Amino acid sequence: MQDQNYYRISIKGVVIKDGKYLLTREDNGKRELMGGGIDHGEDPHDYLRREIKEETGLEVTWISEAPLYFLTCPRLNKQGYTANVVYQMELANYDFTPSDECQELGWFTPEDMKKLPLFPNVEKFAELLGR
Repeated sequence: MQDQNYYRISIKGVVIKDGKYLLTREDNGKRELMGGGIDHGEDPHDYLRREIKEETGLEVTWISEAPLYFLTCPRLNKQGYTANVVYQMELANYDFTPSDECQELGWFTPEDMKKLPLFPNVEKFAELLGR
């Protein structure tokens, strides 16, 4: 059993435009923020650029120096919790290459998000945005 004092750290990136947030749809139908679990010793900015390129084929052109959000939530279908460190970012374009982790991109308000199938971290993210 996982030690309850530890979190899996996940680095996420979000594009914000006209009050809407860019989310992916994964192969299981749930909406997610771009990014994922960072490896030990990896720089968060380098990680986001690499991971987003691998999952979507998209180029990250800018990442905020500091995270905009920090949230914790239970891991989906796994023991333990994850800590999400969310940076704002910009992309060169939105012409992505589909993969298991990104079958669709969509823009959503916090209210829109509450009506969608979401990963637990995105549910928590929508709650934070709605405050």
